[in-house]
Amino acid sequence: MIRTTLLAALLLSATPLAAQDTPLRPGSRVAGTLADGDTATFVVDAAAESYVLGEVDQRTVDVVVRVLDPEGRQIRRVDGPARGAELFWFETEEAGAYRVQVIPFEDETGDYEIALERLEPIETDPARLVDQLMSPYDRPGSPGAAVGVWRGGRSLLERSYGMANLAYGIPFDVDTPTNIGSTSKQFTAFAIMLQAERGKLSLDDDIREHIPELPEFEHTITVRHLITHTSGLREFLNLLVMAGRRLDHGDWIAREELIEIVQRQPALQNVPGAEWNYNNTAFGLAAVIVERTSEQDFHEFMEESVFAPLGMTRTRVRPTPEHIVPGATMGYLPGDDGFLEAKDLGGAVGAGGIYTTVQDLRKWVENFSEPRIGTRQLFDEMMTSYVLADGDSTGYGYGLGVGEQRGLVRIQHGGADVAHRSQLVYYPEIDAAVTTQSNHAGFQSSVAFRIAEAFFADAMEPEEDRAGGPEGEPFDPETYDPEDFDDFVGRYALDDQPSFVLTFNRESETLYAQATGQERVEIDPTSDSTFTLTVVEASVTFHRDQDGRVEGATLHQGGQDLHATRLEGDGGPWEPGAEELAEFEGRYFSEEIETFYTVTLEEEALVLRQWRIDDIRLSPEEEDTFAGNALTVSFERDRNRRVIGFYLSNVRTREVRFERVR
Repeated sequence: MIRTTLLAALLLSATPLAAQDTPLRPGSRVAGTLADGDTATFVVDAAAESYVLGEVDQRTVDVVVRVLDPEGRQIRRVDGPARGAELFWFETEEAGAYRVQVIPFEDETGDYEIALERLEPIETDPARLVDQLMSPYDRPGSPGAAVGVWRGGRSLLERSYGMANLAYGIPFDVDTPTNIGSTSKQFTAFAIMLQAERGKLSLDDDIREHIPELPEFEHTITVRHLITHTSGLREFLNLLVMAGRRLDHGDWIAREELIEIVQRQPALQNVPGAEWNYNNTAFGLAAVIVERTSEQDFHEFMEESVFAPLGMTRTRVRPTPEHIVPGATMGYLPGDDGFLEAKDLGGAVGAGGIYTTVQDLRKWVENFSEPRIGTRQLFDEMMTSYVLADGDSTGYGYGLGVGEQRGLVRIQHGGADVAHRSQLVYYPEIDAAVTTQSNHAGFQSSVAFRIAEAFFADAMEPEEDRAGGPEGEPFDPETYDPEDFDDFVGRYALDDQPSFVLTFNRESETLYAQATGQERVEIDPTSDSTFTLTVVEASVTFHRDQDGRVEGATLHQGGQDLHATRLEGDGGPWEPGAEELAEFEGRYFSEEIETFYTVTLEEEALVLRQWRIDDIRLSPEEEDTFAGNALTVSFERDRNRRVIGFYLSNVRTREVRFERVR
């Protein structure tokens, strides 16, 4: 296990630091006090291509940490638990003074302490780079992670960091079984394909042939629609959150609820095969179909037909969160007074629920290139992007994302349960793969793509310069005229999830992006049509049609490229007055999910209330439509313009109707 050795700590006296920039050096610890409105600023002098890791101990004050580059642009924002350690880390592109701002959350006051733990060159050796990237999770008393890298049948790296179980002080090891969340979907899709090969089903079967108790919708849903996320069914986790289920606190979900949820759905969200919408319900039903066609429980089928034949001795499907997985990690959420244990999601079988190790995943991936179970044709089909009815490619095969990274075909899937995180990425052209796993809810599993670039750079195209001019000169963001961004200002709806809207605007020389129900973030130009988000690992590319009009944008995030169409005739957000807002006050009930919501007007804003969730402050979007906390609320009026209900959407589950009852 790799441990970080800290330099001797130097504790300075606690004094208010809001009006000065304080140098921050490795090994130093600086205590301070924040009052409402204060900003404590610390300066880290860093060379180009440096790695920086620090911590703010929120002793008696909840803080937000912002990191600014030498030009004053925000490159990272951290806002975690209200107390305890708030970690921040970043990498530098240029030499200079980087400012770390410590700001009290809302109107809090109190004491904190900041420490700089690492300031060092970014490692060029791939294995050492992995150690560096994992250092935030390789700390005393911290949940940990494991990383595996393979190529051409040879292991290049298998390492673990941090702790698998904090209660008993058990270290994370490379053979520690860990919940891989939705990375499990490829196993479910494979099981369906295996049953098809065995003649037990056809991918073109109506799902009601295998689950006849499902309702007969206007359009037929096939087995293929389930494993390509194109079924049109409600996504059950998002739906249960609407109903007040506290998944973050381990509320029970029975597998049987999947069928009951589908039975209560009044209509499909889209024509099957016409739209891609990530869907855990569908994969849960796929597992039921495997059970009914094999006459085995899903966990028994997977053990007998997949895990045992491949020698995956440390892998199993966890049927419920109550079942024991020997030697497994416990998942952890950062809390105000330390890490908190988190239960797995219920009803996850098929959509998630697999515990495995980096070593066992190597055996699984090797079966892709030299199949011992299944056929070459089966894997080729799984790794081929599904094509929608209109001819558009989804970038998703059967339980696997399909894309490209620096000239190489990239097959991948990430996973997230309540606290566990994972990523498995495979490069078939060079028979190479990377997996990352963690029991820390704050783990960024997309680091697997960065690790792949470090190990497989010889097979990848050179890293692109920031898109330059016609002669290939690197793009200089200082030359970008912010007024040029006015062409892109507006609202863009994701094609796959139309209720999820990206809004772009400009204030003077600062450019912003905001997603439905989320905070506004700054963006920086990387060319005349591409921009990077400053606080999340994402970027956006704007597109013009043949007449030069901006028709849409593509959001690049988490290995996916998501196209969004510009909303026509957009005149900006609707700005209703207090009298207009008062029309929406009332109590509303959904027959579908048997849930009440109350809408009240407070301080000139609408507030959405449900007894088991936190109050949600709603912001106007377009007329009669509001958004807040990743929810979209579209109110319905009768012909006399009286508000009679609303439709509630949260990206994957759309237009659940609530009727006004008073």
